Parts: sequence; structure tokens; C-alpha cells
Amino acid sequence: MAPSGTPRGGPPLTEEAAEDLLRCICFKTGPPRTVGAELEWLVHDLRDPREPVPPARLTAALDSVRSLPLVSALTFEPGGQLELSSRPAGSLMECLDSLASDLAAVRAALAPLGLTLSGYGVDPWHAPRERVLREPRYDAMETALGRTGPGGRAMMCESASVQVCLDAGYEEPGPLGHLRRWELAHLLGAVLVAVFANSPQHGGRRTGWRSTRQALWAGLDPRRTLAPPADREPRTRWAAHVLDTPVLCVRAEEGPWLVPEGLTFREWLRTGLPRPADADDLRYHMTTLFPPVRPRGHLELRMIDAQPGADGWMVPVALATAVFEDPEAAEAAHRAVRPLAELAGPEPAPRNPLWTRAARDGLADPALHAAALEVFAAAGPALRRVGANEPVRRAVDAFRERYVEPGGCPAVELGASAP
Repeated sequence: MAPSGTPRGGPPLTEEAAEDLLRCICFKTGPPRTVGAELEWLVHDLRDPREPVPPARLTAALDSVRSLPLVSALTFEPGGQLELSSRPAGSLMECLDSLASDLAAVRAALAPLGLTLSGYGVDPWHAPRERVLREPRYDAMETALGRTGPGGRAMMCESASVQVCLDAGYEEPGPLGHLRRWELAHLLGAVLVAVFANSPQHGGRRTGWRSTRQALWAGLDPRRTLAPPADREPRTRWAAHVLDTPVLCVRAEEGPWLVPEGLTFREWLRTGLPRPADADDLRYHMTTLFPPVRPRGHLELRMIDAQPGADGWMVPVALATAVFEDPEAAEAAHRAVRPLAELAGPEPAPRNPLWTRAARDGLADPALHAAALEVFAAAGPALRRVGANEPVRRAVDAFRERYVEPGGCPAVELGASAP
């Protein structure tokens, strides 16, 4: 039965119109000008992070920070994780400064309530977490992702990340061209997984992965978390990937949302069942795809674990911005990661051998370690050229000395402190 009161965004969409819309909106090319970041945080007890925070206490605390006058958008994930999403910024420092200011305000509001923000890729101590948000989207998501095992609930309720958003690049070829940036994102992405791995524990036990978060993503829905194949122009490949991925849900204004099994968006367009799909449905469908690099006009890098410390998140944002936005660094980074394509093989990220090694071994893998050293070497002078101030440059240098040069990552220290 078709859902009643279905939201409508316009006339029924044809398959050809859907392909045209996807090619137009997902890669908006032009000179790289803006940068953004989305920071997810676990919310823990301030005095003892191992002490579970009851859902009622967590909900009350989150409600208390909703009214803060922030520049960034503040939202919450299903398990009560707090997320701050910056506005598109005209420079790296504008992005970092605005997020740092908003984070300070949020931390100050949570501290009197006995709570703090913790930077881990997955919750080291608490699993499973109870879902705090009871919304149709998350009800549908838990049902759909639960068909492949418990990883979906863990991803929804117990994970956190640093996501970096960068412009798609020029239409023309070159180090900042959109074809080069798309390839760079998927090879460098594995290096970013390895460098910033910070989730070796989950639910109080060691998992055998340096990035358990990435392992969870790779084990989800067989298609929803995959990158499209890399053997054709990305607009064409991405459009086909979107249409051939099963629909997570069919929204309704009243009652529960329908959660079909195996119905691709292309089949929905062709059959018109359970109701005709429109352009708004297509846009919503794209928000239910979770590849490691998601094109949304810009490129959204989604593979980085949340980082330890109050300012640890700045390092991956600064590093990614430097090697994507500075032409010289982009060229050097591409040379550094291009040999990794052979390790990746024909399978798309994140289920290929390269991404598996990155999540499991981090920089203990020699090829990833060698690439990371070259990427950080290229980023060093580029940070000055993209306007990073001295404290940010020092933070990147300190991270390189502490983790990258010896072949470690934050997960090594977190794993060493496990009970």
C-alpha cells in the first residue's frame, strides 16, 4: 500500500531527468574557494567517561545547548552524538576559527551539567548505545541497515568523525581539476584512514582494527557505503551509482515510512511504485548514501575518525585543505598516493584491500606509511601558502612527529591504555 500524505516536491521524475539532475548538481566545478568541516563528538560523563550517560540525562543536556548563538549548525546524531557543521568558509583559518569558537561555547555549556565532548571514532566503552533520536528517518535507517547485522546501529549511535568539505575543483585538467581531485580523494582517503585511526576499542574490548569505525562502515549495506567504480568520468559513474542503489525509505507525512527491500531508485522511477518519485525524493535518496567521498556539489571526505583532544580535529582539516587547495601540494600528494592504486585493485573503496589495510593496520603498513610521510612533507610548506597560522602549523608538525614519522596513529596510544 502506498504511504498516505506523501511529501511532494514536484511532478514525477523520469529516469533521463534524474540522470541529468545528478550530473548537474553533484560536481559543481570552478576555482576552489571554500572549505568546510563537520565535527561529530561523543558526549560522555565529565568525571568518568566510562560511566554511561542515561538517555534522559543526555537528551536534557542536548536540549540545553540548542539555543546557543553559534555560527555553525548544531545537530545531533541518533545516539546523542553532537555535530557542528561549519558554514562554507572562504579560507582555512575562517573555518577553523569559527568552529573553535563554537566548540568552546558548547563545552562551556555542557561542563556545568557534568558532561564533555570526547573525540573517538567509536565509543571505546559503551555498546550498544540506546538510540536517543526517535524520528522516522532513523527508524527507517535502523531497519534497513539492520538487515546486514549490528554494524548499522553501531554506526548510527556509537561513532563519530571529522568530515572535511572541499570544492570539486576546476572543469579543466590539472592538479586542481575535478578528475584529479576525485582520484586523489579515494587514494588519499585510505591514507587519512590510516593516519587518523582512533578507534581500536569498542564496547570495552579491543577489536583488532585501528579504525573500528571504518571497519563498521565497510561491513554495512552491500552498496550504500561504496564508492562508484573509478573507470569512467565521475559524473556518469556517480549518477548510475545513485540510481542503482536500493532506496532506504519512502517518506510519508503520516505513519511510519516504508522501508522497501532491494528496490533501487531506478526501479522506483520505472515502475512508479509504491508511488511516483520526484526530484525531492532523489535529493533525499542521495542523503542516504554513505560512500567515503560523497559529491554534493563539493566533495565531502567522510573517512576520518574523530580525534582526541580539544583541538586535535584541526590537524586533519588543515592537512586535507593544504593538499587539495594548493596546486604544488596537490601534485606532490597525487604522486605520493598514485602507487597505492595497485594495492587497491579493481574493487571500490572502502571494501578493497588498500582500505582494509588502512583500517586494520594503520601506518604499520609500509606502503601507507611511505605515502603518509610524503603527504605530510608536501603539506608543510603548503599550509603557509593557504594561510594557516603558526599554532595550526605547529599542531600539524607535532602530529607528524608524534605519530606519522614512527608509523603510529592515535589508535596506538588509545589501544595501549585499554584495560
